[in-house]
Amino acid sequence: MDILEIDTADRRQARAFRELPFRLYRDIPPWVPPLETDARAQLDRRRNPFFRHSDAAFLLAQAGGRTVGRLAVLDNRRWNEFNHERTAFFYLFECENDPEAAQALFERAFAWARARGLDRIIGPKGFTALDGLGLLVKGFEHRPAFGLPYNPAYYVPLVEAAGFEPEGELVSGYLNARAPFPEKIHRLSELVQKRRGLRVMSFKSRRDLRALIPRLKELYNASLSGTTGNVPLTDEEVDAIAGQLLWFADPRLIKVVLKDEAPVGFLFAYPDISAALQRTGGRLFPFGWLDMLLELRRTKWVNVNGAGIVERYRGLGGTAILFSEMHKSVTAGQFEHADLVQIGVENDRMLRELRDLGIAFYKTHRVYQRALG
Repeated sequence: MDILEIDTADRRQARAFRELPFRLYRDIPPWVPPLETDARAQLDRRRNPFFRHSDAAFLLAQAGGRTVGRLAVLDNRRWNEFNHERTAFFYLFECENDPEAAQALFERAFAWARARGLDRIIGPKGFTALDGLGLLVKGFEHRPAFGLPYNPAYYVPLVEAAGFEPEGELVSGYLNARAPFPEKIHRLSELVQKRRGLRVMSFKSRRDLRALIPRLKELYNASLSGTTGNVPLTDEEVDAIAGQLLWFADPRLIKVVLKDEAPVGFLFAYPDISAALQRTGGRLFPFGWLDMLLELRRTKWVNVNGAGIVERYRGLGGTAILFSEMHKSVTAGQFEHADLVQIGVENDRMLRELRDLGIAFYKTHRVYQRALG
């Protein structure tokens, strides 16, 4: 078993890293390939803003000249500074059902992290706040929401055999857009807005959304107050994320809560283009872009994959506003199904409230940790 740390500027090596999942998942119908441009950008040290402040290694496991596994290991220096830790991330793990290959990949990743003075590793965890977290442990029969991790069930024992233990879990829920919704939530939202001097801002065009991007950065970073396990976004990261999101955003589904003219809360939802990615293999060219644009108009699925409110409004009815706007976004237009993605299981109160709204949590992702002492 040979472990190669690839040169990401080497096209042949980078292609081998990117293409492994297509072979592993070719007989697994639920899998959704990544958008090819995003997969390329992750490995591009000039384009990926992560490499302005941090570092990563991309590993391939090869046996008999054949690629059997891959792994990325990240040293996110800004995350460690913000959280006062010395933690590495592992990400983009893909492997045949080969314990020797998986163990060899992780051992090389551990050595890389230790050499940088890191004493713990967690994952799967990616480059940005938009990268889905964790290893899928429940819901293998379901197609993943766009951007969320999917893996075969055998990945769980491969990771645990490398010494990883569960750190936390995130659940994703299904909401029937046509199911009854408590009218009292809408009434409470209106009452809270009136009493607190809040209002909800909606958008009509991508140009309006782009103009708000700098303020959304401030809002996202402010919403991290009192939380752990996150990191503020840089200007370059915001620009990169905006470039990804604005391509397939539906302005009707983006909501911002304002106090006077200052953003204090947000709700992000997006039409799910997973079916188009499956048909095109994630490729935009020559005609994949057209299929994806058509999917934006005809998909019956919407993903609710980001919500937050600054700390001082969390206990003052702010969640009622977010729930109300969530329902309005889900029922806008042609949508019939909604995926509420990756809510931490430690958030008992929110999960209870969402279950009361008829949401069934049907997918679970688990984040793992391991000491590197």
